[in-house]
Amino acid sequence: MNLDQALQIFIAECRELLEDMESSLLALEQTEDKTELINSIFRAAHTIKGSSGLFSLDHVVAFTHVVENVLDKVRAGTLIIGDDMVATLLLCCDHIKSLIDGVAAGQTEADEASTEAGAPLLVQLHAVLGTPGGGAALVAKEDVDATQRIAGNDGGSDHWHISMQFGPEVLRMGMDPLSFIRYLATLGRIVDILTIPDKLPVAHDMEPELCYLAYELSLDTQADKAAIERAFEFVQGDVRLRILPPNSRIEDYIRLIKESPEITERVGEMMVRCGALTRQELDTALDTQADTIPTRQLGSILVEQRSVPAAVVDAALTKQKQVKEVQAQESRSVRVDADKLDQLINLVGELIIAGASVNMIAHRAKVAELQEATSKLSMLVEDVRDSALQLRMVKIGATFSRFQRVVHDVSRDLGKDVALIVDGEETELDKTVVEKIGDPLMHLVRNSMDHGIESAELRIARGKPARGTLKLNAFHDSGAIVITVQDDGGGLKRERILAKAIERGLVDASHHLSDSEVYALIFEPGFSTAEKVTNLSGRGVGLDVVKRNITALRGTVSLASEEGVGTTVTVRLPLTLAIIDGFLVEVGKQVFAIPLDMIEECVAYTAEPDHDYTNLRGQVLPFIRLRELFSVKAPPPLKGENIVVLKYAGQKAGLVVDTLLGEFQTVIKPLGQMFNQVTCISGSTILGSGDVALILDVPQLVRRSVNSQAKSASSGSRAPEGQTP
Repeated sequence: MNLDQALQIFIAECRELLEDMESSLLALEQTEDKTELINSIFRAAHTIKGSSGLFSLDHVVAFTHVVENVLDKVRAGTLIIGDDMVATLLLCCDHIKSLIDGVAAGQTEADEASTEAGAPLLVQLHAVLGTPGGGAALVAKEDVDATQRIAGNDGGSDHWHISMQFGPEVLRMGMDPLSFIRYLATLGRIVDILTIPDKLPVAHDMEPELCYLAYELSLDTQADKAAIERAFEFVQGDVRLRILPPNSRIEDYIRLIKESPEITERVGEMMVRCGALTRQELDTALDTQADTIPTRQLGSILVEQRSVPAAVVDAALTKQKQVKEVQAQESRSVRVDADKLDQLINLVGELIIAGASVNMIAHRAKVAELQEATSKLSMLVEDVRDSALQLRMVKIGATFSRFQRVVHDVSRDLGKDVALIVDGEETELDKTVVEKIGDPLMHLVRNSMDHGIESAELRIARGKPARGTLKLNAFHDSGAIVITVQDDGGGLKRERILAKAIERGLVDASHHLSDSEVYALIFEPGFSTAEKVTNLSGRGVGLDVVKRNITALRGTVSLASEEGVGTTVTVRLPLTLAIIDGFLVEVGKQVFAIPLDMIEECVAYTAEPDHDYTNLRGQVLPFIRLRELFSVKAPPPLKGENIVVLKYAGQKAGLVVDTLLGEFQTVIKPLGQMFNQVTCISGSTILGSGDVALILDVPQLVRRSVNSQAKSASSGSRAPEGQTP
């Protein structure tokens, strides 16, 4: 691997670490035990700093080092992390990200812009750190009062004995050896400590940036061996560490090994599980074993390295003899380029079209064996299709997690207290849909916080909790994914929206509009009822773009609101934009495809003349005649027509067609730009005969039918007796 490749890996890893760091910072408020989160934040900062040093990115190292010092004090318990510090650290994450982006663009040294951007943050960080104290203040005097070398764990001691020999480059990496001793003091009581200056050269030969010291200490703690070793995880490879347990712990290890379940384990794994050995110690011993010719026993290496007492190794070997040795199979995953997946989906689509053609030829030939073979081929193609589509399905949780930071920052900007509740993170949908829905959802979230949720004072006056709640939810429904953005704010003011629409000439004052129709007006271009313009909204720009982007994904957006209670925005999207199960119908000589998931049932056509509704088991079902909608001039068939009952978003409507042709694997082909204004059509597909069939836009058809029926009812048309339109 060359240096350029290594740098690209470094940039990708830094971005992932910064995302993890941001997520952990945002999760601190909702977590009672913050220890692990703080450790993960510290690890991320330390890793970024250390990796940056390898590439001589001194400006990244310098800034991250100050952040790491603050986090080190938080980790040691000398600083309390509150909302203000979280906000500052989030800004530090943003600044480090900008530095990494600069590195990706070829900026390997600090420039004036980045220095000026980081200066205010450094002022805040140094203010938090205060005046640094001397090294003697790091460990309490009563805990460090030894005057002689600690030889080790003599038979009567019941304390942990820890030997530390730091590598010479540890100071250049920005690590202070005394900070590790200070952290050990948080795990328990340091009984004795001694600094070992054996490798310290004469003053003339000393390098001020090199570390020559080692330490021996005795620690009284209830922590286990792994917890003690984790204190040094940031300098693994740069410290020679030996941890010897108290005598009482040795007895516990032996007992746990004897009482362990009758499962197959290697000796090292057995000792790791009981706590006598850490994973790092095991890996070191295995490396030593691999370099030994002939191979030595792992147990003898562990005893020689003073990682575990001989009695524990003997107990593990005895236990191992009692069970059979089997190997566990590891689950593996492979990263695949998204372009390769897209190519695979395209090929599967062409395979489906070719398979449909073969099926048609087989049915025409009326050869039983050929028909059976093509039927089996169709089943296999369908399985390949499902597997290929599953490869592109991703969880929406990654998109939802972005909004934790948005809610945190926007709520501070607005002076509001808002909690984000996320549900349905495991819901999966097509990767393309996930990538394109992020920005519309971002705008809806910001809009809900700005216009929807009231200030804390107003909420208290209205009898609400001071903290507002914003909920994001995702779930599957009838072959689509539904995403809701719900707030418990003041709700939409229906009369103000209607008055503004009448003022702008969007609606006629004499027309009666339902609540949903009135609320839908806010998606019109330039529409806004905001009394003042803010940095977030109020200019009437945005919601029309949201609707346009969602519509481009073959989705819909709707609003439900109750004044004083809150607002819910519902976005419905198809699970995939590539291949669907379809149902073919025919009107005259024209063939249309309908998404199968949106079909409730098919019934024979029955209706009174000149009526656009029928009686479906006692319920009124409005319908649309496709012959009239698309001006098909062929007369209706003599054998009678059929009604395809559609369902969408809790509503039903019917389509009157001539012939039902059956199910068909539908490869969605987008229409050209010249057909963008065509309504009730969402795309096209190619049939086995090579002809093109149009794919019907079910949401538009259902809304069109239901709205037409509602207008007929309001104008005085009567439904058949016993029915309610």
